[in-house]
Amino acid sequence: MDLFEKCRKYTAVKEIMAAGFYPYFRVVESEQNPEVIVEGKKMIMLGSNNYLGLTSHPKVKDAAVAAVKKYGSGCAGSRFLNGTLDIHVKLEEKLAAFFRKEGALTFSTGYQTNLGIISSLAGKDDVIFVDKLDHASIFDACRLSYAELKKFKHNDMTSLEYVLKENGNRGKLVVVDGVYSMEGDIAPLPDIVTLCKKYGARLMVDDAHGVGVLGKTGRGTAEHFGLEKEVDVIMGTYSKSLASIGGFVVADEDIIHYMKHTSRPLIFSASPPPASVASVIAALEVIDSEPDRLARLWKNTHKMMKAFKEMGYDTGNSETPIIPLLMGEQDRAFMMWKILSEEGVFVNPVVPPGTQAGRCLIRTSYMATHSDEMLDRVLVILEKAGKKLGVI
Repeated sequence: MDLFEKCRKYTAVKEIMAAGFYPYFRVVESEQNPEVIVEGKKMIMLGSNNYLGLTSHPKVKDAAVAAVKKYGSGCAGSRFLNGTLDIHVKLEEKLAAFFRKEGALTFSTGYQTNLGIISSLAGKDDVIFVDKLDHASIFDACRLSYAELKKFKHNDMTSLEYVLKENGNRGKLVVVDGVYSMEGDIAPLPDIVTLCKKYGARLMVDDAHGVGVLGKTGRGTAEHFGLEKEVDVIMGTYSKSLASIGGFVVADEDIIHYMKHTSRPLIFSASPPPASVASVIAALEVIDSEPDRLARLWKNTHKMMKAFKEMGYDTGNSETPIIPLLMGEQDRAFMMWKILSEEGVFVNPVVPPGTQAGRCLIRTSYMATHSDEMLDRVLVILEKAGKKLGVI
């Protein structure tokens, strides 16, 4: 049998393309601002993770340019060997201080970060407990670790306690998203911490969508709940609020030291390029120096959440700037995407496997830099579209 036969038989997406309902790999021709240019057309961006609007901040861009001028475009090697620059060390020191942990380690992508943390810390004699709606990279990391994988129902503490209780005297790691990326709900960390202590498990939080969003000073889900000392490992990415690409982990120094010398995804990957690293350093400084950005992000979030609920949209359990508009079946989600796209609103339709069958949605997300005028325009369009499709 020809290995490539499956490729030739893969026609489902081509049929969607032919029908004009293909929403992926759209070409953006501008900065990731509240308004973007997509194939020559101006659109209001409601599909970005640029929560604080820092990807086009002058300080962030200037830092990236200066780093390229000083260090060049890349490091030509892994962190383990020749690819550690002084700015990598500076960033890790800044991250550790920012998250009030002893140490930090930076990776080249967020996906790689989860692979690197989990496959290093957990092995074949250990067990990992994951929320069923955790990010795909967490599940892939569990496979790479060879540890036993146990799933529990989404944000269900009875389910988590059941699987913790039956695994006795083994190394145990509970891994949850701080903010769930499709529906914008928050993990109940206080209850999770209580169960981890009761059953001797360590806790890791993937806070990709919490950093720069939650907490009094934008330090994420652990700060939001006042549990920074109780969460053993915090993972985050640079590609959301931190305006770049890459990822990081913060934890006690002995944990960081161990990962630096055992994490295969770290050791066998090229290090993050200078421009990326310098951008994150600058973004962290802006978060501290411009706290009004966080306030504006939440002002916009509350405005949109209130308006959607008043219109009659089902926004699920969202508590964050990720606000889903539940559509039900896949056809309706694609139809809504099509209407909004034609009206100049960029959103992301989410269908299985990104969500459960029958729970398809339009994922909208908001930035500190959205203006009231932009958001008011969006609300007019969405009210009209929702009535047209019978969603509201």
